[in-house]
Amino acid sequence: MAGDWRAQPGEPAAWPREPQPGRLPAEVTGFVGRQRELAELAGLLAGARLVTVTGPGGVGKSRLALRAAARAAGTFPDGTWLVEVAPVQDPLRLGRAALEALRLTDDTARPPLDVLTERLSGRRTLLVLDGCEHLVQACADLADALLRALPGLRVLTTSRAALRASGEHLLALAPLPVDPRPSGPSGPSGPGGLPDAVRLFAERARAVLPSFALTEANAEAVSLLCRRLDGLPLAVELAAGRLRALSVEQITARLDDRFRLLTGGSRTALPRHRALRTTIGWSHELCTVQERLLWARLSVFAGSFDLEAAEYVCAGDGLEAEDVLDLLDELVGKSVVLREDSAFGVRFRLLDTLRDYGGQWLRAAGEEPRLLRRHRDWYLGVATWGEVEWFGPRQAETAERTELAHPNLRAALEFCLAEPGEEQIALLLAGTLWFYWVGCGHLGEGRHWLDRALALDREPTEARAKALWATGHLATLQGDLEAARPALEECRRQALDTGDDRALAYAVHRQASAALVGDEPERAAELFEEALWHYRTIGELNSNVVLAMVELGLAYLFQGDPESGELWFGQARELCEEHGEQWAYAYVLYAMAYAHWLDGAVRAARALAREGLRLNHLFHDLLGIALAIDLLALLETEPGGPGAPGDLGEARVLQGAAHRIWHTVGLPFLGSRSFFGPHQECAERARAGLTAQEYERCYQAGARLDLDAAVSRALGASGSTGGPEPGSGPCSVPSAPAPAPARNS
Repeated sequence: MAGDWRAQPGEPAAWPREPQPGRLPAEVTGFVGRQRELAELAGLLAGARLVTVTGPGGVGKSRLALRAAARAAGTFPDGTWLVEVAPVQDPLRLGRAALEALRLTDDTARPPLDVLTERLSGRRTLLVLDGCEHLVQACADLADALLRALPGLRVLTTSRAALRASGEHLLALAPLPVDPRPSGPSGPSGPGGLPDAVRLFAERARAVLPSFALTEANAEAVSLLCRRLDGLPLAVELAAGRLRALSVEQITARLDDRFRLLTGGSRTALPRHRALRTTIGWSHELCTVQERLLWARLSVFAGSFDLEAAEYVCAGDGLEAEDVLDLLDELVGKSVVLREDSAFGVRFRLLDTLRDYGGQWLRAAGEEPRLLRRHRDWYLGVATWGEVEWFGPRQAETAERTELAHPNLRAALEFCLAEPGEEQIALLLAGTLWFYWVGCGHLGEGRHWLDRALALDREPTEARAKALWATGHLATLQGDLEAARPALEECRRQALDTGDDRALAYAVHRQASAALVGDEPERAAELFEEALWHYRTIGELNSNVVLAMVELGLAYLFQGDPESGELWFGQARELCEEHGEQWAYAYVLYAMAYAHWLDGAVRAARALAREGLRLNHLFHDLLGIALAIDLLALLETEPGGPGAPGDLGEARVLQGAAHRIWHTVGLPFLGSRSFFGPHQECAERARAGLTAQEYERCYQAGARLDLDAAVSRALGASGSTGGPEPGSGPCSVPSAPAPAPARNS
C-alpha cells in the first residue's frame, strides 16, 4: 500500500468536528450532450461501489463525473465530495488531501486512512477522486481500503488509466460525436439534429464572439473542424477560443500545427488543460520508454489497424514483435490507443491529436522514413492478398477488410507518390487495388491515384501496364472514353513490345468494354472473343474473365442475338456458382434479367434484378446499383397480371433514385445509347400514363432518397428487405396500363 494510513498501537484518539454535507463545484459553462453516458454512469453507480471513468486527456471525464455525482447527490444523504487528485504529486499525501477535501480536521499523528474510516463510518457518501492517472496505485489502495471498511461508501474516479482495483467497473468515455446522423434514441445528434461536438463549438464560440451563429453558410466548415479535432472537447473549446482572431476556415487550415494553435485556455483551469500540447504531453509522461516508442511508431497508421499490422510495422530497433501486444494493451489501458470491435476481431486507433503528437516524436527520432516503408510494405501485402481473395467465397469478407484498410491504403499511396524512387510501387499498389476501386464504389478515387502514379513514371514495366488497363477500365465505367481509349491502346502496344501476355489480355478486354459502351457491339464482340482466347491461353480465371463473358453476352444481346447472349450468361453463371463469386455474379443476374425482360418473362426478370441489386448493395457497387434500379424501374411499368396494371408512379420514383446515384458514378448509363434503352423505355411509358405534375413529382421524390433508402425501395416490392410496397412511399399516384415491352428482332 502506498503511504502508511494505519494507526499505531497506543496513539491518542482525537475528536475533530463532524464532516459537513458534501459540496461539488458549480458548473461555470454549459454542459453539452453526454446523455447516454450520464445514464450509463448512473446505472453503474447504482450497482457498483467503485466506478472509474477512463478516456484520453481532454475528453471530458471530470465534467461527466461531476455532473453524474451532482445528479446522484440525493442518493447520498451524508454528502458527495470531490477530491482533486491532479495537484497531489506525492502518493503519501493522498490521504491527507482527501481529509482536506472533506474538511475533516485532525491534528493528531494518526494515519489519514484511520481518520477517514472513523469519520465516514455509518454514512452513505459518494467520494469523487478526479485525475488519478499519475497516482494509480495509491488511488487504488485508498479506494480499496475505504470500500472494505465503509459499506455505505461509493467511489467514483476519473483517470486516463484504470485503477485495476477489486470490484472496479469502467466507463470508457469517447470523444463527442461529430456525425450528424442519429444512431437511435440517444444518438449523437442533439437538439436541431446537430452533433454534440458542433453544439459545443457553437456554445463556446458565442462566449468569445457574441455575434457568432451557426448558419447554413458556416455549418459545413464547423463540422469539418470538429471532425478534424476528433470531437475531443478540450480541442473543440480551444479552437473556439481562437475565433477572437481567426475564422473557422482559418482555424481548420492551421490544424497541421494544432499544438501551436490550440493554446490559451482558461487561466483558472489546471495547467495541463490550458493547451492541447500539455494535455497530451501529460499522457506521454505517464508512459514508459517502450510505450512511448510504440506510440511514436503507431503514428504512421491512418485510421484503424489490427495487432498483426502493428507487430509487423512497429517491431525492430529496440522493440521486439512479441512485446507489441503487451505494450499495446498498456497504451489502451492509458487511453492513448482506442480499442474498437470489428467483424474480424479487435482493432485499434489513435485519435488524430495523439497521432500527431506521436508523429512529432517519430520524426525527432529520425525513424519516420523506415516506419513509413514498413507501413507501405504491409498494405501492399493487404492489397495483393485482397486481389487474390477477390475471386472466391471470401469475396464479401475481402471487400470489408479492404474497406477497413482504406485509410491506410491511402496513406501508403500518398507516401509512394511523394517519396522519390517509390513510383513503381505506387503504380503496383494503385493497379492491384482495381478490384476495390471498381467493385466497391470508388471509381473516381481509383482514377485519381492511378493517373497520379502514371504521370510520375513512364518506364514500360508490368506495374505500368496494369495501371494503364486499370485506369482505362475505370474511365470507361465513368463514360470517359476520351481518356480510356488512349490509355488502353498504350497498354496494348506496350504489352506487344514487351511480350507481356497478361497485360495484352487485359488491354484487349478493356478495349472491348470501351467499344461496348461506345455503342459498337459488333466490334466489342470481336474483341471480347479475342480477350477470352488470351485468358484461356495464359490460364487466367478470375472476376475479370467472368465479366468478359457477361459483356460478350450483352454485346450479342444489343445486336439482337439473345440466344448467343444467354449462352455466355449461362457460362458466366456456372463459373460464379462453382467458385463462390458474388460481385461479378450480380452483373450476370442483371444481364439475365435484361434478357428475360426482352423475352417477356417479367416475373423472372424482376427476381433476377432484385437479387443482383442485393449483391451490388452488399459490395457498395454504385454502378451496378444504378443499372439494377433503372432496370427495376422499367419492370415496374409492366402489368402484374391479368387486370393488374403496372405502377408508373413507382417506376418514376425509382428512376429519380437511380439518377441521383448515376451522378456519383460518372456519365449516366456510361454515356451509352445501348445501356440507356431501358431508362428511355420506362420514361416514355411513365410520361404516357402520368400527368406532367405526377411525372415530375415522383421523379423528384426518388431523387431525394439516399442510397440505402433507394435500394430498400427497389427491393421492397418483393418483401426482401421489409421496405415499402410500390406506390406506398413519398409518391403514390394512380397506376396506368403499360404497353408490352419492345423486343429486339
